[in-house]
Amino acid sequence: MQIVSAASAFPEHYYPQEMLLAALEHYWGGQIENPNLLRRLHRHTGVDGRYLSLPMEDYPGIKTWGEANGHWIRTAQELGEKAISGALADAGLNPKSLGAIFFTSITGICSPSIDALLINRMGLCRHIRRVPIFGLGCVAGAAAISRAADYVRAYPGQVAVVLAVELCSLTLQRGDLSMANLISSGLFGDGSAAAIVAGADCGLPGPKIVATRSVFYPDTEEMMGWEVSEKGFRIVLSREVPNLIRKNLAHDVDEFLGERGHTRADIGSWVLHTGGPKILEATAEALGLKNGELDVSWDCLRKTGNLSSASVLVVLEEVMKNRRPEPGTLGILAAMGPGFCSELVLLEW
Repeated sequence: MQIVSAASAFPEHYYPQEMLLAALEHYWGGQIENPNLLRRLHRHTGVDGRYLSLPMEDYPGIKTWGEANGHWIRTAQELGEKAISGALADAGLNPKSLGAIFFTSITGICSPSIDALLINRMGLCRHIRRVPIFGLGCVAGAAAISRAADYVRAYPGQVAVVLAVELCSLTLQRGDLSMANLISSGLFGDGSAAAIVAGADCGLPGPKIVATRSVFYPDTEEMMGWEVSEKGFRIVLSREVPNLIRKNLAHDVDEFLGERGHTRADIGSWVLHTGGPKILEATAEALGLKNGELDVSWDCLRKTGNLSSASVLVVLEEVMKNRRPEPGTLGILAAMGPGFCSELVLLEW
């Protein structure tokens, strides 16, 4: 099983962080008691700028969740098509060659799901297997890679595509002045990414998926997710997430590698979800990564913000296209998200 290619796609509207901050200060007006709080939080996100689905000035005009979700449906199709087309082109494949599509998003919803709309839009094979995934949030890009690997293990002559589209700006809650929402307003951005996963019989090049591991942490559902109401998606984000990472991640990675006769010292490539500064710092501390192993994740965070499920695929694209390890290098692709849970993928480049 190989990851053959990865490609991202973004909206046309990109804004520097300072411009977004000024717009949010105006958007919330005098509702925030400490006028310096939002500015301080935004400047500690490690983000230089972000893409938005709509022009910045259009957001105050969105009055209902239905309007926001309508924008999500339209934009998700546009970006989804671009990302899949890019991944197919990089792999030298055509749309009809796809045997399965794994679609993930946590920032909008529709039925039929976006994957079905893309089958019509792109002329994909009418026998393609569809697996829409909702609810996994930031971990979903890595989880979808794992599920696609399961699929092509069962059907080694087939090719699957993983697609993540996250339009976080469309979930903004004007009436939510919680610390979690203020932080999120400076951290999360919009974008999409796709990856092609091929079975062993396809003869396509790319890093080999050696093994995968899912880990669930019982009774931690309050750590991250949505509170869903008539107003849409309200962010739930606990300050304890970094501590959960410090407590569990090293053990889980070591156990996963140890079962295959490896240790962390054998890993020469780390493709990790961007999270945020505290998440990346906790990850580096937990895993003992002190020599720039997470530089790609930091760079992607700086350029586009946290893209939830799409982030780890954007990091994967950067590694595959511009920072590819030497052949034979072992790598870990990983993310964590609502549940709370983690997903680990062992790669051989």
